[in-house]
Amino acid sequence: MKRIAAFLFSFLICQFVLAQQKPQYTQYVMNNFILNPAIAGIENYVDVKAGYRAQWQGLDGAPVTSYISIHAPLGKNFLYGTSTSMPQGGGSNPNSRSYLQNYMASEPHHGVGFTAVSDKAGPISRTDVNLNYAYHIGITEQVNVSVGLAAGISKIYLDRSGLVLENPNDQAIGNGNYDNFKPDMSAGIWLYGPRFFAGASAQQLLKSPIGFSDDPVTYDQGRKVPHIFVTAGYKVYLGDDFAAIPSALLKIVTPVPASVDVNLKLAYKDRFWVGGSYRKDDAFAGMAGFNVGSFMNIGYSYDLTTSGLNTVSNGSHEIVLGIFLNNRYKVSCPQKSW
Repeated sequence: MKRIAAFLFSFLICQFVLAQQKPQYTQYVMNNFILNPAIAGIENYVDVKAGYRAQWQGLDGAPVTSYISIHAPLGKNFLYGTSTSMPQGGGSNPNSRSYLQNYMASEPHHGVGFTAVSDKAGPISRTDVNLNYAYHIGITEQVNVSVGLAAGISKIYLDRSGLVLENPNDQAIGNGNYDNFKPDMSAGIWLYGPRFFAGASAQQLLKSPIGFSDDPVTYDQGRKVPHIFVTAGYKVYLGDDFAAIPSALLKIVTPVPASVDVNLKLAYKDRFWVGGSYRKDDAFAGMAGFNVGSFMNIGYSYDLTTSGLNTVSNGSHEIVLGIFLNNRYKVSCPQKSW
């Protein structure tokens, strides 16, 4: 247990001081907005998502992440009275071939949103709160591009009582709890059409200093570094009611190795979906989800750890709950962010 505790503490220091890693999400494809502010207002309703992730179950102090995100379009001057240019009643099922016949690019519009993320790993916890803005414009009859910005604050907290140090007076850690607020900013771009999406975003653009010492001149050498996310997905119709959606996500955070996720989602109509994921040198995952009428959807994933942590980890669980508010066109699943 001492070896595990020592490893975990070393891992946490590397994550939070050297690179200030943000949380990992297996079901990013269900809520790309948590990674890219350009998605704000992409649908024709108020999109609310709540997520919870328990990582590396069985390991004391393993990361636990929870979040809530909300975004919606602004204005009313859109074709068919909706920011996503779909007729009343929601149009065709997005997972059917006939969807392509009715699909039209969104009229130019603004989107706004809000995210709050809480992440705790051992004695270190972090809370991020951001306001988001995006602008969407059609560049062809069926393709849109949007750009977005997010700004907010992050609170990083170290509970020193959760540490057992060889030298209790180690000034690299300090004598008290570390509790500080830092400004934060993100930016992104998103390209989307009836059969594809692609985007890039950068989080933590403000390189705020970070450390846990009472002597910042000598010991505070770390700082927050940008996180770069690049993702893309494509919809392949397998019949009138079935669609396969392969996607990939590349995460770059210097100086740690790049992270690559490859996903495949198989959807039946607008009712339910199953899928699988592989994260390089980390985990395999299984996923499933379903839509409940025109009000709610839910997704669940389980990660099977393949890294060296598999000897002490029972895997990771993640659940995402989505709610469609002010869904006046009664769409039963997302039509622009599938």
